[in-house]
Amino acid sequence: MIVRTVSGMDHAGAETQEIRWLEQARRGDQVAFGRLVAAYQRPVYNLAYRMLGDAVEAEDAAQETFVRMYTKLNTYEPGRKPVSWVLSIASHYCIDRLRRRRVTWLSLDEDPIAAVLPSGRPGPEETALRQEARTEIQASVMRLAPGYRVPLILRYWYDLSYEEIADTMGVSIQAVKSRLHRARLQIAEQALAAAADPPNKFGTPESATCRRVAAS
Repeated sequence: MIVRTVSGMDHAGAETQEIRWLEQARRGDQVAFGRLVAAYQRPVYNLAYRMLGDAVEAEDAAQETFVRMYTKLNTYEPGRKPVSWVLSIASHYCIDRLRRRRVTWLSLDEDPIAAVLPSGRPGPEETALRQEARTEIQASVMRLAPGYRVPLILRYWYDLSYEEIADTMGVSIQAVKSRLHRARLQIAEQALAAAADPPNKFGTPESATCRRVAAS
């Protein structure tokens, strides 16, 4: 779930305040724009980090996103959710960067596979399995084309609705559902391709984690 920094406000209140800042920024209020940057600094950086897999590149991408936000203020459509508009700029820039360079490994602090692993304090074997899960998730997500990677990240790491993802990507809701379906199919195909792998030292086939994600 996306957490913006708007002190003392709930989600609805924060969104209302962000819309007000956007309107003020469009009229040339640089203080209001600075508050928008502060509110979205963390979500934009996290998205860039998950897309690009590199902290330095993510910082550069976040800075460029805010530069583009400033130059595109007059393109913001009143009534559109600020979060969709901001992440749209960030995700499109990250896709452009991915197209210009060789894909690198994606590092994630949180991943959806944690939900299918036992809770509580992990023992050595469970810790190793979790690390293995993260590695498999990293490899699977990074093999996806950017057009499939974006909706997957927005859905499972940012908890956006289909409508919000569609607005962010500038596509239809049906297209979002289709891309998510294809992304899960591709992960399933990767798991099937690795199904013949021998078990690891814990007795778990290397593809087991990918099969659980694909089935979610």
